[in-house]
Amino acid sequence: MSQMRRVFITGSSTGLGLMAGQLLVEQGHQVVLHARNEARAKDALQALPMAEAVVVGDLSSVAGARQVAEQVNRLGRFNAIIHNAGVGYRERRRLETEEGLPHVFAVNVLAPYALTALIERPDRLVYLSSGMHHWAGAALDDLEWRKRVWDGSEAYSESKLHDVLLAFAIARRWTSVLSNALEPGWVPTRMGGPSAPDDLDEAHRTQAWLATSDDAAARVTGRYFHHMRERSANPEASDCDLQDKLIEKCRKLSGISIPA
Repeated sequence: MSQMRRVFITGSSTGLGLMAGQLLVEQGHQVVLHARNEARAKDALQALPMAEAVVVGDLSSVAGARQVAEQVNRLGRFNAIIHNAGVGYRERRRLETEEGLPHVFAVNVLAPYALTALIERPDRLVYLSSGMHHWAGAALDDLEWRKRVWDGSEAYSESKLHDVLLAFAIARRWTSVLSNALEPGWVPTRMGGPSAPDDLDEAHRTQAWLATSDDAAARVTGRYFHHMRERSANPEASDCDLQDKLIEKCRKLSGISIPA
């Protein structure tokens, strides 16, 4: 059993984020949830009344991410942050954000980048990827999807590769922080759909474990996991040049720099 830790989880009003929060509370940890709006925040607190608080903000814009980071920092330092918020692969059309970016990139990649940069540095960072990232390319020359015909599934897969690149880049830069990524499996959540074949009961455990466990296997950095076991990521994720290029792209798009 690990000591009590404070954990902030993005996108945790429903689904895997809420499930991870519930598990962590059951294990004796303090949890702060995040919801996109006040109505979802109310639902989240009803589902997990033992949560310390619920932060409210829409992560589809840089301004929204800034608001979330400000609220989190006002609550004090966290031991771990789980970047769980995400938009799924079934997004059929290109949804533009305030920055003129595809919605899926803004929520899945630019938001965790901005929150990583803006929230007081924790001991551990956990980024949710997807098994679909294994078949993606980084496509850093066309993050805006201006050169290609929109493909929601491909855009999602790319964004999940970007999340692993981000996790590994932070592991290199912040050597005092344990920064890892994982795939929860294709499970029957609202995002995954009712026919998803994997075990829902396993899907939230790895992120909670990476955020809090004292197990030697969880106290690593720059690694990729599935069901509490380390596995290989897409080889592109380990390309330091790609990692650095993604960080620079996100810096330019957001106007926010990762602290040295």
